[in-house]
Amino acid sequence: MPLIRTARTAQYLAVRAITLQGLAHPVTRLLLAAAATAAAQAWDAGHRVQVLHVPRPPVHHRPLKVTTDERRH
Repeated sequence: MPLIRTARTAQYLAVRAITLQGLAHPVTRLLLAAAATAAAQAWDAGHRVQVLHVPRPPVHHRPLKVTTDERRH
């Protein structure tokens, strides 16, 4: 599973770079290219996308309460 770990780490670092430096920064673009390459290598080795992107449990939101003022409008 080193290819999966490499792809996940590369994606994590790319997202961090986007958050901290923005999408146009050269380091961000380099990390995005590295993440794409790592994901492609994992795919070529036969790993499925579901292995790379582990689904998160569903988030259940409580419905918002409607106040009496909002009902009149």
